[in-house]
Amino acid sequence: MGLTTNYLDFSGKNIVIVEDDIPSIKYYETILKNCGAIITILRSGLEFIEYIKQEEAKIDFIFMDFLIPFINGLDCTRIFRKTNKDTPLIMLTAYSSEQTKTEAYVAGCNEYVLKPIYCEKLLFLLDKYLIQQVHVTIRN
Repeated sequence: MGLTTNYLDFSGKNIVIVEDDIPSIKYYETILKNCGAIITILRSGLEFIEYIKQEEAKIDFIFMDFLIPFINGLDCTRIFRKTNKDTPLIMLTAYSSEQTKTEAYVAGCNEYVLKPIYCEKLLFLLDKYLIQQVHVTIRN
């Protein structure tokens, strides 16, 4: 049984997608448009770095492409992790090498996911880090 977006409510959550590929951006937007989240699309590493410097930039979840213009996903992750250790960051990539995967984890990503990322996987990750995490916190 696959996930449906009917029960996923990300109202008030800011999901940041750092991706330069237009078809991928449209794909993510289509999947997430009915979940109530604020979707922030950044098309380069430089845009991401400028965005996180804004004091009002509250980020709840990040999908980070590995190969993006100006500053790559690894460097963006390293920079982000200097000041934010807790926000879930998922590295998306077509690179399946163990070295790249290791570098991504060392940089600070929570998960390393190979493209293409299917709808069910994308929703599973959001559920895992945004919904299940809340339930664990409430129980404690």
